[in-house]
Amino acid sequence: MFEVIPIPAFRDNYIWLLHRDGHAVVVDPGDAQPVLAVLYAKQLHLDAILITHHHADHIGGVAELLKTFSAKIYAPRKENYTFPHQAVSEGEHIKLEGLDLDLAVLETPGHTLGHVVYYGANSLFCGDTLFSCGCGRLFEGSCQQLYQSLQRLAALPPETLVYCTHEYTRHNIRFARTLDADNVELALRASDVEQRLSQGQPSLPSTVGNELATNPFLRCHTATIRNAVMMQTGITDTDPESVFCAVRQLRNMF
Repeated sequence: MFEVIPIPAFRDNYIWLLHRDGHAVVVDPGDAQPVLAVLYAKQLHLDAILITHHHADHIGGVAELLKTFSAKIYAPRKENYTFPHQAVSEGEHIKLEGLDLDLAVLETPGHTLGHVVYYGANSLFCGDTLFSCGCGRLFEGSCQQLYQSLQRLAALPPETLVYCTHEYTRHNIRFARTLDADNVELALRASDVEQRLSQGQPSLPSTVGNELATNPFLRCHTATIRNAVMMQTGITDTDPESVFCAVRQLRNMF
């Protein structure tokens, strides 16, 4: 089985490195230097790079990594990249031989129009679509698109490990508690996250089950979230998608 290592980058990014038997794959390497440091320290060969979307903090290290390694790059078909890559889209599978890993590609538009995620072996590498107790901002897509994308991820098995690309959990939990103050699981999660962060540990990965229980963006069908949003915004359309769009607006201002 492969091991997954979080590599901190910039202020709050995580670059995920998967490795097994000297082979390595990285997800969204926005900065090459911390990746190279881990590769050299562990004597790993970089076989492949997985890209979820085109933002600079997710691809900025690719060119530098290619100076040292002839890694194969997988990137969304519906976005443009200057580096050589294999374009991937909905329904395709990536076989990472060195890790003995097969990943399915799912298109999850919203944060960007071409955003993809990679899912396999009980693991979800979700870029900026799903965050721990949150979700990505809308830069290119609509809130309706992002809602549908998140519904797809919410339907994955609850034990699925969720590897997000930013350490936003603490702030996301603070926002979630403004809508879901009596949620016992959310309170327990807040305590756990504070303990982890105080010890210098990442709050990630999460699980789909944990997100279903605590993430307000995945709980827009519940009376608790619906009523809180009605109180705070006065919306009259209370179907889950409309509630989701209202929650996204509230989070933008939090």
